[in-house]
Amino acid sequence: MNMNTKQILSLTVLASMLPLSACVTDPETGKRTISKAAIGGVGGALGGYLLGDLIGGRRDRTEKIVGAGIGAVAGAGVGYYMDEQEKKLRQQTAGTGVNVIRDGDNLVLDMPSEVTFPVNSSNIEPNFRTTLDQVAATLVQYEKTYVDVLGHTDSTGSDAYNQALSERRASSVAAYLGSRGVQSARLATKGYGESQPKASNLDEAGRAANRRVEIRLVPVTEG
Repeated sequence: MNMNTKQILSLTVLASMLPLSACVTDPETGKRTISKAAIGGVGGALGGYLLGDLIGGRRDRTEKIVGAGIGAVAGAGVGYYMDEQEKKLRQQTAGTGVNVIRDGDNLVLDMPSEVTFPVNSSNIEPNFRTTLDQVAATLVQYEKTYVDVLGHTDSTGSDAYNQALSERRASSVAAYLGSRGVQSARLATKGYGESQPKASNLDEAGRAANRRVEIRLVPVTEG
């Protein structure tokens, strides 16, 4: 299978999943709607923030967090808790190239690789560490969230290489956050290689958008 065929098949399969994966539930009304992040077609709908449940399973992660002495957010206060965290993260990342996305009660920080890593490297750019320092400080302040770090690549290169690179980059970001005080019980990583494009890999602009690390924040809720 040539590269273009692989890219087209990947986009077709992911697009066919959109009606199921793009739905979110309004915490106040219980109504199922299409996430704002999914509006605008395939380009905006195939990102890692539509990947479903927590890495490693909700029960196992929750047990680790409870064991670490981290509390949970009461149901009625979840929206406000995430609103305040979103506001602060938007202030800290303004002008850095990081995109803060709200998906229901979850938040995703979409970090393009060109501002976070050198080409083909998992070493965090020195200039980006200040931004990550601020992000980490907010995560420490708002500790009642799971922190999933997700690595993604474009389709250039082999599947195996892209998978390994995405894993290394996710691990680098998670390790850096951990070194800045984010508790390890909250952190989990996963690399998706080229399997979760949010734009077409047929042009450079799309490939650049697909090379990214995402930090997904999910509230730890009572019950």
